[in-house]
Amino acid sequence: MSTASLALSNTAIQRTPAHTLAIYAKEAKYEFLKNLRLRVYTASVISFPLMFYVLFGLVLNAKERIAGMGVPTYLIATYGTFGVMGASLFGTASGLASDRGLGWLQVKRASPMPPFAYFAAKVILSLIFSTIVVSLLLVLGIGFGGVRMPVLDMARLMGTLMAGSLPFSAMGLAIGYFAGPNSAPAAINLIYLPLSFCSGLWVPYIFLPKLVQKIALALPPYHLSQLALGVVGAGRHEPAITHWEVLFGFTLICLGVARIGFQRDQGKLYG
Repeated sequence: MSTASLALSNTAIQRTPAHTLAIYAKEAKYEFLKNLRLRVYTASVISFPLMFYVLFGLVLNAKERIAGMGVPTYLIATYGTFGVMGASLFGTASGLASDRGLGWLQVKRASPMPPFAYFAAKVILSLIFSTIVVSLLLVLGIGFGGVRMPVLDMARLMGTLMAGSLPFSAMGLAIGYFAGPNSAPAAINLIYLPLSFCSGLWVPYIFLPKLVQKIALALPPYHLSQLALGVVGAGRHEPAITHWEVLFGFTLICLGVARIGFQRDQGKLYG
């Protein structure tokens, strides 16, 4: 297989842009359908943020306010960040680790498909499920929590969180290249859950212990949640450019780590 894969990878394949786009679209389509049928993935990624939002935003604290903002509105931003983070990490890291363990990446490499179509499909999957989670949170908040938000602000919130899913997709690629197929879910949770708490996604930042507040300033989920909170009129009103710079730098670091893992795997197979 290594000989065939090297031969194919060194052969120039002529495709029209439309043909290439069709391949990317088909890869993304089947990646989405595969994960849609995995009840463990869909249940954890979609139901957990919604369940927490219903419990803490609509049942227990619906009439409360945080820094002058109604809790149902405030928590759409923070649980939206939580949901985007989960969709991105589990959509990329878990699937990549599993495919590495099954040898599916070698099959992909030996095929004449564009090399980045596989990774693009996982990022698109994360974007789709992130959109679903945020959309459902908005539906619950507007329908049952009395949330009133202009359509333009809803679009800005959606766009902010969708853009914010990219750093965590990059993080998922980094984890997926270094975690085994069986250990990946545990590794993701060991990172995902503490990051969520320390970033103020479960407990609002202003209620976190002082030490945790200092730690939060260095964590990517904190910066994405502050961008989302800024859209709904809450948060700490820090410069948005600072949050985007942190997220961009974090993305580059994760992509660098993922590249190291990719080269390590290639060295084992074809070195």
